[in-house]
This record gives sequence, C-alpha cells and structure tokens, in this order.
Amino acid sequence: MRTDAAGPGQGVDLTNCDKDPIHIPGGIQPHGVLLVLQEPALTIRQVSENAQALLGLPAQALLETALEALLPESQAASVRASLLSERLADNNPLKLSLQAHGQERFFNGIAHRHTGRLILELEPATEQEAPPFFGFYHQARGSMSRLRDARDLRALCEEAVREVRRLTGFDRVIIYRFDTDWNGQVLAEDRVEKADPYMGLHFPASDIPRQARELYTLNWLRIIPTVDYVPARMLGLPEEAALGPLDMSFCVLRSVSPIHLEYLHNMGAYASMSISLLEQGRLWGLISCTHVSGPKYVPYEVRTACEFVGEFMSSFLSTKEDQENYDQRLRARAVQARLLERMTRNLDFAEGLCHPPPELLDLTGASGAAVYFNGKTTIVGTAPSDEQLQGLIRWLGERPEQREVFATTCLSRVYPEAEEFKDVAAGLIAAPMSRGRHNYVLWFRPEVVQTVEWGGNPNKPVDMRDDQLRLHPRKSFALWKETVRGKSLPWKDYEVEAAEELRRNIIDIVLQRSEELLKLNTELERSNVELDSFAHAAGHDLKEPLRGIHNYTSLVLREEGQGLNPTNQKRMDTVVRLTQRMESLINSLLHYSQVGRTELSLRETDLNEVLASVLELMKPRIDEAQVEVRVPTPLPPARCDRVRMAEVFTNLLTNAIKYNDKDKKWVEIGSMSTSDRGTAYYVRDNGIGIKPEYHDTVFRIFKRLHGRDKFGGGTGTGLTIVKRLIERHNGRIWLESQPGVGTTFFFTLGSEQGAPVSTEGGK
Repeated sequence: MRTDAAGPGQGVDLTNCDKDPIHIPGGIQPHGVLLVLQEPALTIRQVSENAQALLGLPAQALLETALEALLPESQAASVRASLLSERLADNNPLKLSLQAHGQERFFNGIAHRHTGRLILELEPATEQEAPPFFGFYHQARGSMSRLRDARDLRALCEEAVREVRRLTGFDRVIIYRFDTDWNGQVLAEDRVEKADPYMGLHFPASDIPRQARELYTLNWLRIIPTVDYVPARMLGLPEEAALGPLDMSFCVLRSVSPIHLEYLHNMGAYASMSISLLEQGRLWGLISCTHVSGPKYVPYEVRTACEFVGEFMSSFLSTKEDQENYDQRLRARAVQARLLERMTRNLDFAEGLCHPPPELLDLTGASGAAVYFNGKTTIVGTAPSDEQLQGLIRWLGERPEQREVFATTCLSRVYPEAEEFKDVAAGLIAAPMSRGRHNYVLWFRPEVVQTVEWGGNPNKPVDMRDDQLRLHPRKSFALWKETVRGKSLPWKDYEVEAAEELRRNIIDIVLQRSEELLKLNTELERSNVELDSFAHAAGHDLKEPLRGIHNYTSLVLREEGQGLNPTNQKRMDTVVRLTQRMESLINSLLHYSQVGRTELSLRETDLNEVLASVLELMKPRIDEAQVEVRVPTPLPPARCDRVRMAEVFTNLLTNAIKYNDKDKKWVEIGSMSTSDRGTAYYVRDNGIGIKPEYHDTVFRIFKRLHGRDKFGGGTGTGLTIVKRLIERHNGRIWLESQPGVGTTFFFTLGSEQGAPVSTEGGK
C-alpha cells in the first residue's frame, strides 16, 4: 500500500498515449476487407492488402476497378443504389455475394461517408440471410423490458452486463463508469469462473486516453476479434496520398493501437468488444467485454443487438440516477424554497441565507459555508480563517470561468494554498453571486482519507528500453491499494445543481433590489433637489419679514423705550433676541441648502496646506481657549474640493474646542490606513465626549445635545453640514467617543462605505 495525494494516470503515460494518432492507423484488422470508393462510378481508390486472402484477387489488381465488376449481375444495380443513397446507415448491412477462390462467399457490407470519402467494409458472413425480423424483435423487446424494469442504476448495470454476455458469449462483461478525472470504477460484472474478478476495482484515466474517449463518443461499438492479428496495410492510387491519411474514425475494421493490444495481452484477453454509454452526449462509461478462452468474432447482427442495448441503457442513465437521488432532490428543493422566502423578506439577504445556519449547509451536505458579499463575510459551520478565505476569494475571482459554479473534491490540486486548510475545506463549491465584484457563496467539506482499490498499479506504465523512456501498459492487474489524501467526499450532481439554483435566485434578488434602489435613489435625488430649492427660496422669503420685525422692534425700543414699563421692555428685548436667533437659523439653513447645490471642484489637494490655513484663521480662538493642537504626521493628499475641506476642518475643530471642559485642552488631527477604505482622516479631542446613544443623533440638523446657551450656544447645523460635505465627496464620517474622555471624528474621501474600523492604530 502507498500514500499519495495525487490521482493516478498522470505524467508521461497519459501524455504519450494522447499523442497516438489512433484514427489514422494506416491499416485494418484482417478479418475483413476495407475499400475506398470514388463516387459515382464506385471505382476502388484504396484497398486493404489482405484482399487476396478474402476476395481471391490481389489488392493491386483491384485498384481502379469498378465495384460492380466484383458483384453478380443480380446484385450490381441494388448495391449501386444503396451506396449512392443519402442515408447509407439505413441500408447497412449490405448482403453481398462474391466469387472468391472459385466459390461463392457471402459478406456483410458496412458503408459510410467521412471526410469526402465513401468507405465500404466487407466482413465475411456465416450465412447469406439475416436472422428473421420477428426473432430479433422479440429478443430486443425482452432486453428492453428487463432494462426498463431495473429499480435503480446498479440494477440497470447488472441487467445490462447479463444481457450482453447472453447475446455474445464473452467470458467477462463489465460496466465501468468514468469519474470527473476520467478514472473508471467497475459497477457491475458477469463472468465465467476462470476470468479474474474486476468488480469494484478502479482503472486509471491512462487506460483510455483522450483521443480514444473521443472515438468512443463518436462510435457506439468497437470489436477486436483477436489481439494477435497482424494489421493489413491500406494500398491506394498515387493521387490518394494528396488527400492525406485515411481517417478511420467510423470504421469497424480500424486497426488498434499497439499499446492497447499490449494492454489486452497483459490482461490475459484474446478478444474484446466495447460498447459506449453516453449521457446527454457525454461519455458516461463503457460496457467492456473480454474473452480469455481464445479469439472471438461477434457477427454484425449480434453486435447491432448489443449496440441497441447500449443505446437503450444510455437513455435510462439520467432517469435511474435521478431516482437514486429523488428524496434528496425533494429535500434540497424544500430547503431552497425556505432560503428564497427568507432572502426575499430580509433586507440583508445574507442574513436570510445564514439563519438558521443548518439550512445553508443542508442544501449541499456541507460541513461549513461562507457568504462573502460587498466585503462582508458571514461564516456558517467550520470554515478557513479570514485570511485564508480572502486568498481563496481572490483566486476564485482570477479564474477564467469565474461566472460559473465551481466544484471540486480536491481544492489543493488546483489551488495549492488550500493544503493548509484541507482539514476543513478539501472540497469546495463556489457560487458567484454577481459580475464585476467578487461576491460568493462557498461550501466546504473536510478531507476524508480514502483507500482506493485499483486493477494493478496505475502509476507504473513506463519502462526503460534501449536507454529511452517508453510507454507500456502495466503488466499486472492484481489488486493494488492506494491511500488518497487531500480529497473530500464527492459532491452529488443534485448538490451542485442546488448551488446553481441558489446562485440564480440570489442574482435575481440582487438585480430586483438594484432596480428598486436605483428607482429610490432617483426619487430621493429629485426630492433633495426640490427640498434644497425650497429651503433656499423659503430662507430668502423668510428673511424679509423677519428683518422687518427686527427693525420695527428695535425702532420702538429706541423711540419709546423709556416710556415702556419693565414687563413690556423685557418682552420687546425678547422679540429682538428671537429674531436674531431666527436669522441665524435661516442663514444656517441657506448654507446647508447650498452644500447640496454647489458644484464641487475636485482636484488633488495637499490637505496640510488646507489645515494650515484653517489653523491660521482660527488662531485667535485657539489661543483664547488655550488649546494645544497636535499634528503627529503630515496628512496624505486627497482628491477633494479645497474650500469645502477647509469648512470640514473648521467645523470639526470648532466643536473640539467648544465642547471641552478640561484644564489642559488638546486637539489632534491625523490620518491612518485601513484595510477596507484606504485612508481615514480624524480629528480627536479630550473633551466632554458623547454618549453612545447619541452617536447618530449629532449629525441631524438643528439637533443639540445641550442647552441653547451652554458651551457657547450654536444652531446645531455644523456636523450636519460636515456629513453632507463628506458624502458629496463619496466618503463616510463616523465617530468613536467615551463620555468624560473625549471624541474622535473619522472621515474618508472617495471610498466605499462600510463598517467602522478599529482606531487602535491612530492612538
């Protein structure tokens, strides 16, 4: 036993095998004769060199001869009509009789067109007539009934191997299925006692290389009556060479790769036949027949019946697999419906996905999951660390197929960094949720150490001969065990389909909410413009009557002040004071409306120069309040409106100075780097602080947390204007504060909004 994280069948064996041009071998198996005919005269342009043995005429003598010259007069016309037909396959096999070696011999003619050539293959027939139609019909109907009644996939496979062995008499018939890496596992077997058992064994992908799998997809059946044959070369007219090698992809007699013949020898097989199993056009597996008792030829009619079994079984593969997973699919749909309902009702669809947690895991049978959306990660179950997840998400975003659901049972094979966390995420399903941004739903499965039983050591197909590395199939097919690490349990088709369905639902929800948000933003923008216009107009309109009230009240006080009794005098003074306060509020309202209406002049700006000019203008107030101003390091530049940023600093510094009752007051202006927003600027003080419940309230217009005249008074619009200015720079402002200790206002410029960052780095 050996331990290995990688799968078998990789390296020089598979690469060399893939280069073998098996579709243009240049020769055929000699149990039949192959002719290449030129239409419409049906002149022989190429012929296999074994024509003498089977047709009684030398191959060279047949070149440029019309096919009809070889046929009895009674057959010539019907054969010509069949060969020149548009639907050649409907006429196969052609029943031909030829005079060979002085006696009449019967042949099955199998014709097809490929790459502009008409190809006719002649196989000796045991008798002139095909089996009676009704006999074949009853035989086929019985096969169909038994296959159709199979209760599940395993029963279907067991019935198919029994049926093919009954039809052909091969010593061993097996069905094996390909996995995602093209390794095969034997699912069913029917054999004689002297044939070695292969049930349950695995066979590496190198046993059937890529180009062979392509031919299996094109042809339902291939037969090798004896592995000890000597190929019969193709001979042709000189001008045939200009057309290139004869492509025998669809030829029954096509000669086989010497590597495959050696492989069969090593298995102890004297003859073989393979029937393709296709699921929705893709090679799913093979019905493989081998004979250990000696050579074995299977007549055309029996091969046709076996081919029919393969086609009929292929039509049931999806149905039988679906039946196996029917209950799980129903359960997945129920989970999907509940997740969709919660996502639709919840404003934060990620919250709807992840609570309650088991639902998301149940959808795919995962042990852990992560929802990564707009920079925020929500974890369910067991998952890699935040740093590992960030690296994985970056890698997923760089993949060419990043818009499709990605599933693997061995993540470290394609993403080597995953070796560090294979204990929680050896297997992965990744469902992208949006285009452009790297948003994903990820499901994880841990490593499961597995023992795989192979039919012989799949990693030793290479020998040294004549000091050169050459490919040879393995010589032993005895049981060989391999311990595989770094892989999770396989994802079922319905689990990957559930992830794909969830992805489509999420994209639909995101698009719907984006459309709603766009409509809402348009309405808000229109409303904001109208409100700004209203505030501006109302402010101007209110100032005129207010100024009249103030002026007339002041005039009365000057002219009649001495004659007023003390109560009326006090009342008139209150009117004057209220008009002054009202004018101050209107001016603030006008200023706030201008913030939303004024065009910003954005350019790269040295904020140190902006701050210096603000501190110079505020110097008298700073000196009067005896405040120490600290700027630990120069501020990094930013793309902003210079005038508006001066207003931001002025308002924040004014608040920091005003709301401070300490004997030794200080204010610090600085910057810090953040992981999600780039640069954040801050203004920090050691003032009175703000209680947590008021952290959002302070940004509301005309909202004051203290009495009107306490801490020097004010209109309560300063921070509201600052917030508006920062948002117009596509930034965000927030604060951290502790009552009695101080307050720090943070703001960003031109960055994405997100959760507040830690401030430890700025202290």
